[in-house]
Amino acid sequence: MTRIDPEQERQRLAEVYAAQSDGELEQVASQMSDLTDIASEALRVELARRGLYAGQLQQPEPSPSPEFRDLVVVRSYWNLLDAELARGLLEAAGIDAFLFDDNMVRMDWFNANALGGVKLRVDADNIEDANRVLDEQAADSAASDEHDSTP
Repeated sequence: MTRIDPEQERQRLAEVYAAQSDGELEQVASQMSDLTDIASEALRVELARRGLYAGQLQQPEPSPSPEFRDLVVVRSYWNLLDAELARGLLEAAGIDAFLFDDNMVRMDWFNANALGGVKLRVDADNIEDANRVLDEQAADSAASDEHDSTP
């Protein structure tokens, strides 16, 4: 795979843009977001040289960096349905919850053993609330099972 020399590419693009008409340059400028950084720079230089779009072409604002969340495993489930129910329970309580490895288990449930089950994760700030909600649900479930088995 050949690497492109940025300086040679800048020179090549400067020549291409210099050979274009004002209308062609304006059309290319209307699609500035689709250009590489080097192409955008060369186009700005040529437009400035010709006095076109004076002051109207700004550097594009950098896209915001993705938000990385500190997610912590709250529970692991061997059964995908149990994991989905627990995630739904947390989301109903207003806690963002995410399942990890659920697609691998969904494709083949034998994967659950190799992966350590389906992991239910929440933000580190919400771990206490998530544990409380899940523990309450487990206690309620155990109480209703006990009540159902009593003659």
